[in-house]
Amino acid sequence: MKNKSQKIIFITDLIESKINKQREIEKYESQLKIIEEKLFFLRKEKEITETILELIEHEKIMDLKNYMIEDDT
Repeated sequence: MKNKSQKIIFITDLIESKINKQREIEKYESQLKIIEEKLFFLRKEKEITETILELIEHEKIMDLKNYMIEDDT
């Protein structure tokens, strides 16, 4: 009889462990979703910044060309 009661406790522990692990999975999935959203916006902001830098650089090159053309005359 002692053996059966030990099995019941062990099964109960397994069920409790399963529930705890499911809660932990849900917690980390929620955190992952938040992190993925932040990454998405950070990547977009980086793209915008790179585009702005490219535009500025292009403008400087154009200014230099204009300066050289004006200087020749």
